[in-house]
Amino acid sequence: MAVNILLAAVFMSAASAAETNYTKNPETGIESWEWREGGVTLQLGQITPGLAQGFYLARGFDADSADLFARNCAFMAVLRNESAPGKLRFHLADWRVVAATQTQPLKLDAEWQKLWRRRGVPTAARTAFHWAQLPIEHVYESGDWNMGMVSMGRKPGERFDLRFRWNVNGTEQSGVLTNIRCAADDR
Repeated sequence: MAVNILLAAVFMSAASAAETNYTKNPETGIESWEWREGGVTLQLGQITPGLAQGFYLARGFDADSADLFARNCAFMAVLRNESAPGKLRFHLADWRVVAATQTQPLKLDAEWQKLWRRRGVPTAARTAFHWAQLPIEHVYESGDWNMGMVSMGRKPGERFDLRFRWNVNGTEQSGVLTNIRCAADDR
């Protein structure tokens, strides 16, 4: 037990040593955040509500359903195993959004799919939604990466931290992207 606590403390301090790098595109105003350590990189880039709504309207969503996703703080996520010493495995259900005193999971594809079925969103539109999302779980060899949308379940303009976890060759690791802001409502 003491060894597990010590290992957890080592991983937490290693993860907290990495800083969140922030950038803002001067032409678009889109903000992005990046965390990089141990050969692993996670990047989040804002997707404005207007862009998210337009993307899903063009894929067959009704306006109200597209708007519902657009108001849930969407980001384009890019996760890379640039040079970690082994296979990187992750599961988005382990990631947490932390805002003030509230901690919550991300709003994942399975939850959205249930909602889309209840709302009568056409099968083709639901399929397009699924393939646009970051996979819920995946394994990356060194050099592998993927990108997709993630929904934080927050309102436009809100700030939060993202705690994320993964493992490399079975060893749990974690990181935190700090002071992230949902895109402002641009519609």
